[in-house]
Amino acid sequence: MLDKLELLLALAKERHFGRAAEACGVTQPTMSTGLKQLEEILGVMLVQRGSRFQGFTPEGERALDWARRIVGDARAMRQEINSLKDKLSGEIRIAAIPTVLGMVAALTTPFRAKHPEVRFRIQSTTSSEVLGLLENLEVDAGLTYIENEPIGKVRTIPLFNESYRLLTAPDAMFGDRESVTWTEVGQVPLCLLTPDMQNRRIIDRALRSVGAEATPTLTSNSLLVLYTHVKTGRWASVMPAKLAETLGLSDKVRSIPITDPEVNYSIGLVIPQRDPMTPLIAALVNVAREVAPTLQA
Repeated sequence: MLDKLELLLALAKERHFGRAAEACGVTQPTMSTGLKQLEEILGVMLVQRGSRFQGFTPEGERALDWARRIVGDARAMRQEINSLKDKLSGEIRIAAIPTVLGMVAALTTPFRAKHPEVRFRIQSTTSSEVLGLLENLEVDAGLTYIENEPIGKVRTIPLFNESYRLLTAPDAMFGDRESVTWTEVGQVPLCLLTPDMQNRRIIDRALRSVGAEATPTLTSNSLLVLYTHVKTGRWASVMPAKLAETLGLSDKVRSIPITDPEVNYSIGLVIPQRDPMTPLIAALVNVAREVAPTLQA
């Protein structure tokens, strides 16, 4: 049954019979047989079939919810039993929004000091993708905004509040200021993240609150692209304060606090709403709670 539920989860992830079979290490006929056997066991059709994958039936969607719960619990059980025999080991998969990638080491480094047998896999995703990956058991935890947009059925551990800075050259517009307002930021040609990123939506919302509108001269879904442009001293951007600190800006760029109004959003660790937690996740939560006060500084 577990193997068949794993096939169902793979199909939900890939949305393609061939790729799902490949991900599970089986042939496509074997996968089709396994899914049909699962349908026979449950007595309902789970998958809408045609020449291509067409989606899940309503019963299939409900079965998916149960599959995530059952497979997640089975994995947690194996991990907990293994941890009783040996030191904590294995891999923690974390999905993180781009703006927090610079602080991930503040979490993983103290964790690894306590549990050197544990490996990490970090991937950069949008905030909505973080939640989707968690739901489908493709990652173990996420680092994302925890109060700005709906985050679903997850457990949250607050880490720090994100505030914002105008990154610009000293001789550029407002470059000699100790602080700027959002109204003034609205007058600056900016390079920003693309609108599918929650950070960009936060900036747009802050500007609209003062009757301004972003007029980006460059957009990208990569912070590295924004950073390399800002670093030349010829471009300006709005970035989270903690990220600006991490980047190590040159003398050509100033990081200026944006005030009036003050804009802050909470960043945190998100994990599945499941009890008991796996030993790896329980250890990660403990470290997150330990380091949170240092991240607020």
